[in-house]
Amino acid sequence: MIQIRNAMQKEVITFNGADKISEASKILRDHKISGAPVVDEGNKVIGILSEGDIIRLLEVHSPNLNLILPAPFDLIELPVRMKYEFDEIAAGINKAAVEKVQSIMTKQVKTITPEKSISDAAELMEKHNINRLPVVDEEDKLLGIITRGDIIGAMVKSDE
Repeated sequence: MIQIRNAMQKEVITFNGADKISEASKILRDHKISGAPVVDEGNKVIGILSEGDIIRLLEVHSPNLNLILPAPFDLIELPVRMKYEFDEIAAGINKAAVEKVQSIMTKQVKTITPEKSISDAAELMEKHNINRLPVVDEEDKLLGIITRGDIIGAMVKSDE
C-alpha cells in the first residue's frame, strides 16, 4: 500500500482569499497547473481555486445563428451581435481582473491525510470528480497536495 505521504507534492503553490483572480490566473498558467489550495494566514485550507472556477466567472455567450439559410436580418444583425458578444467578454475579463479568489473558490474542499493510501485518494477523486486533494494534518493545515498525475506516477514507480 502506497501512502499519500510517499506520493504527494510537498512544495505547493497556494493562494490567499484576498488575491486577485488575474494574479492567480497568471500563476496557474506560469506553473502549468490547473488549480491550487487557498489557505488562511495560519496555512489552514479554506478553499480550492481551479481553472473551472475561473472559466465560470467569464460568462461567454455565443450568437444563435441559422447558418444553413440565414434570414436577411441575421446578416444585418450579425455585426451588432458580434460587437455585443465582444463587449460582454471584455466585461467578464475586466471583472476577473479585480475579483478576489475568495469570491469564486470552491469552499467545500475534500482533503486527505498523509497516512491514507493512494487508493483512498483515487476513490475520493473519482467519487467527487476532482483532480487534486490537499493533504492536511489533524488541524486542516496544508502539508502537501496529491493530484491524479501523482497517483499514476506512484503506481508506475511501484511497478518498476
